[in-house]
Amino acid sequence: MLRFRDIRVIDSDGSQLGILQSRQALNMAREQGLDLVMVSPSAQPPVCKIIDYGKHKYEQEKLQKDHKRKQQEVKGIKISPRIAEHDIQFLTRNAHRFLEEGHKVKVTCVFKAREVTHPELGAKKLAHFAEIVSELATVERPPRLDGRQMVMTLLPKAPTSKAKPAKAVVKSDKPKAEPAEAAKAESVEDEKEMAKAETEEKQQDAETQDE
Repeated sequence: MLRFRDIRVIDSDGSQLGILQSRQALNMAREQGLDLVMVSPSAQPPVCKIIDYGKHKYEQEKLQKDHKRKQQEVKGIKISPRIAEHDIQFLTRNAHRFLEEGHKVKVTCVFKAREVTHPELGAKKLAHFAEIVSELATVERPPRLDGRQMVMTLLPKAPTSKAKPAKAVVKSDKPKAEPAEAAKAESVEDEKEMAKAETEEKQQDAETQDE
């Protein structure tokens, strides 16, 4: 600091003190129990500010951490229209982690061979995926077919500290299917639907060849 004879000084309240000798500015900072910190060494003359250096350093580190925390990434997850329920549950757990960290999640359903002729099956899987993570995410971009891929983007919900009111529980005599069993049954139905569609296509191909 003292290697510069003259410096431009800013007081602790932000007021301009003008150009002073460096030793004079240093004595002024000490009288206030503060520090003289150079904020623009390349200026002519260099610019210094009278501040609490410890507090200044803490605030700068906090700003850097907040900036790093706010940097949002887009995490990718791939599924297929034939994905089994236990696999989709595993992938949604990864999505939960990404969303809790504040990242977007791009879910891509990849179609193989004739699967692309039945995009509704992929859309159904993506809708199921979005439903599982609905507590943490909203659908920013709904499923959209692009070639042999159907893409959906999920956006993390803003955190809230408000407690939700408890919902009244209405008991029913009708037995409910276990979630795992219901999901498994749905997956089996999807497989049957896909197999039926492929069988119909093969029959149509065979009839076309006979003609």
